[in-house]
Amino acid sequence: MPELSKVHPEVTWAQRSSASDAERNYLYVNIKAPDVAREGATLKITSTNVTFTGDSKKGVRYEVSLDLYAEIDPENSKVNHSDREVELVLRKKELKEEYWPRLLKTTQKIHFLKTDFDKWVDEDEQDEVAEDDYANNFGGLDALGGEGGGGLGNIDFSKLGAGLGDLGGAGADLGAAGAEGESDDEEMPELEEADKAAGESSKSSKIQEVS
Repeated sequence: MPELSKVHPEVTWAQRSSASDAERNYLYVNIKAPDVAREGATLKITSTNVTFTGDSKKGVRYEVSLDLYAEIDPENSKVNHSDREVELVLRKKELKEEYWPRLLKTTQKIHFLKTDFDKWVDEDEQDEVAEDDYANNFGGLDALGGEGGGGLGNIDFSKLGAGLGDLGGAGADLGAAGAEGESDDEEMPELEEADKAAGESSKSSKIQEVS
């Protein structure tokens, strides 16, 4: 079997901060590892480091080790593994209003690390988007970790603890919104029937005029 080529996956990140609410004091870290099955990946999370290794179906081994700027709380961090990437929501250990100045301890520029501008919000504007931000970004991580969820098969659970898969009310709120959407959709057939009936009536009157 040929040796896999080793590459650093692209890593994107964003963050939120809070001095009073732990659930709004976190890091988004996405590891771009396409075509890596859950069973072919290993993820280790400690209070100061995230290490990921994954073998893709195209003969690429993704390897990355991230020494974090400050400590996180592994037991209250989340993970979801999709076909394209590994999504992490890492709880910052220290409740603090100020943002971390950077993701990693090193001050060197890391070529594979980029800001996730889709999730990034400036520090002084985060309170304005806090509610929508929490629902939108955590809602997709509703079923993390446990059996049948999106978690990695080779997570070092001794480091992660039992915090996976618990997102509070975000999933419930999202479910309620989805239920409302389904209710709206159910009205559509009635409108279609009404339009159809109107069309038949118009067609019938035209036939009578011709006759």
